Amino acid sequence: MENAFASFVARSLMANRRDARFSLLDVGCSGGIDPRWRAFGKSLRALAIDPSVAECERLREAETNRDVEYVTAFVAATPSARIDLERGQASPLIFRIRDRLSFMRTTELRQARLGAAGTEDRLRHNAWEMTKLADHTKPIVVANLLAERGWSDLDYLKIDIDGSDFDVLQTFDNRLGALGVLGVQLEVNFVGTGSDSEHAFHNTDRFMRRQGYELFRLDVRTYSSRALPARYVWPTPAETVTGRPWQGEAYYARDIDAPGLDAPKHAKLAAIYSAWSVPDMAAELLLAQRASLSPVMDVDKALDLLALQTQEDRGTRLGYQAYLRSFEDDAPSFYRREGNISLRERLAAAWRAFKRPRP
Repeated sequence: MENAFASFVARSLMANRRDARFSLLDVGCSGGIDPRWRAFGKSLRALAIDPSVAECERLREAETNRDVEYVTAFVAATPSARIDLERGQASPLIFRIRDRLSFMRTTELRQARLGAAGTEDRLRHNAWEMTKLADHTKPIVVANLLAERGWSDLDYLKIDIDGSDFDVLQTFDNRLGALGVLGVQLEVNFVGTGSDSEHAFHNTDRFMRRQGYELFRLDVRTYSSRALPARYVWPTPAETVTGRPWQGEAYYARDIDAPGLDAPKHAKLAAIYSAWSVPDMAAELLLAQRASLSPVMDVDKALDLLALQTQEDRGTRLGYQAYLRSFEDDAPSFYRREGNISLRERLAAAWRAFKRPRP
């Protein structure tokens, strides 16, 4: 359902000969571009950056969109920044806590095997530093790369580079609005000392709010201690089903009344909300901007798609107006039944967890 609405937006913009291009900058693209943005089809334009030579080669070979470019490079705040290949660019605090966690113990146990493993297996275990890497003495500055490619408009920015994320984010200070960025997806850390400069959620949040962006979704990943390891969430050692909140994903976007957005930008912003599983915000935007969006898309059909997305795990398929009426009637479907959780509800919850973006 998330892709259904974004696909509808893309088709509507193309049919009305409006700006259907969705421009994406993916800093740390190991694993590939998030499939959600493939809903824009040939309208997707992307710059994807990663230091792993093998991973970028793999992604290039598999890519079918000529407007998606993979750049093999380290990214930093300045061209002269020093990249520490052994420890990365994370703070000493992150490393001290990381070494106490169970996934690091598993990594230690598997070290010998990973040393002899192929590139694919190393990447699957997030051991990207063990693959052939770009020249770490020549990091690129993302803003410079955008200028070189002639990119003056950007819809979506994602940064996940396992270290200096906050340093790179700060290179966009007072630039996000000028570039027209609608949504920003950032890996964040939930540990820190309180320093104004470290890569921690409190600094990321303050920075983004100063840029005029609001937090619309926050995924928290828990990690158990090696003193009492918990079960891993994924088939690889990473987050666990219980443990301390250590890292996560923060999703920031312009709000529905942000100034300076035209109809195509509003339509794409609604698609971003929907892809982030906050279709209620997409619906609020459509209602608030109905007059300007009506020439671009069938707003009522769009609202019906969002209503269906909201009901995805409930077994009902009401259109938007009928769905609102059921809410006004205080329908039982808006509440969980008393007693034990049904198998269907458990499966639906498991499916939602499975669809969450992986670290």
